[in-house]
Amino acid sequence: MANNKAAVNFDKLLGDESQDFKTVQILDETGQVVNPDIMPDLSDEQLVELMKQMVWSRVLDQRATALNRQGRLGFYAPTAGQEASQLASNFAMNKDDFLFPGYRDVPQLVQHGLPLSQAFLWSRGHIEGNKYPESLKAMPPQIIIGAQYIQAMGVAVGMKKRQSKNAVYVYTGDGGTSQGDFYEGINFAGAFKAPAIFVVQNNGFAISVPREKQTAAVTLAQKGVAAGIPAIQVDGMDPLAVYEVMKEARDFTTAGNGPVLIETLTYRYGPHTLSGDDPTRYRTKETDDIWLKRDPLVRMRRFLTNKGLWSEDQENELIDQVKAAIKEAINEADAIPKQKVTDFLKVTFEEQPQNIQEQITEYSAKESN
Repeated sequence: MANNKAAVNFDKLLGDESQDFKTVQILDETGQVVNPDIMPDLSDEQLVELMKQMVWSRVLDQRATALNRQGRLGFYAPTAGQEASQLASNFAMNKDDFLFPGYRDVPQLVQHGLPLSQAFLWSRGHIEGNKYPESLKAMPPQIIIGAQYIQAMGVAVGMKKRQSKNAVYVYTGDGGTSQGDFYEGINFAGAFKAPAIFVVQNNGFAISVPREKQTAAVTLAQKGVAAGIPAIQVDGMDPLAVYEVMKEARDFTTAGNGPVLIETLTYRYGPHTLSGDDPTRYRTKETDDIWLKRDPLVRMRRFLTNKGLWSEDQENELIDQVKAAIKEAINEADAIPKQKVTDFLKVTFEEQPQNIQEQITEYSAKESN
């Protein structure tokens, strides 16, 4: 399949304050192609691989939720419903591109190269979960809302100074756009024409706060106008549309044209996190049902099945393989020695000040008893 027409003309959007931010879509809710002119140039093998990654993410979400309830994981933010927004966007990037994930973006991080066992250790708060090799172009998931936008901008400016041909890509949620770091990040990146792609995953609720209470802006994409950078809104439940927009954004920014802002309209089917959030207190069943009909896995499954590339047996076999891999990864995480207080203290500073040295001595004595 080859593109006949670009899904997004970022050059045309640059400096356009009058655009209406129509949502880019390729697959509708039934898995039918509604915009054939902007179909991504993906082989059958690549389409199947993208589907496999989304199924992997859905199974991981189910298993991680169960592991959390069993006390085998710590912090966990559910991802079901956001597979297209997360995995299809990541699928458009290269391994040498630098990833800045939020706390819900562990699936992209693992697909970018982080061992799943290490992601589980991060969830537990274990220091081994944050020790990345230099070959992994990523930062650990950011807990502070929106802070990764500032970090991403800084690395992107550095890439430009080094004349790198790669890009930085960073994720936050709709609530993240209300943070000062969001504005500072996109503003500086725009001013320096840094090679950064800023992804806002608008899943409708920042914990329990509806998107319409976050801002009076009609869309979140239009916030890019204030920073002088092109921005686009895409159907975040449509894997093909997300991929195509992300790919074109990467082509645009790595050509030296500056950053791009992408708003993906998506939905998280579960709670904000498994730390006590109850979505039934602020979301209705009617709203949930509307978004369940837009499930990205259902869309892609129907699309691939109609092309003769996917089957129920194929998916069930993959699910069994993923479950086995997850079991192996959690067992690997279990085998890592439990951390001590002194482990934290020793890595807090590169050169430990006197008070930290005293605490290490104190706790070392306690730990040896």
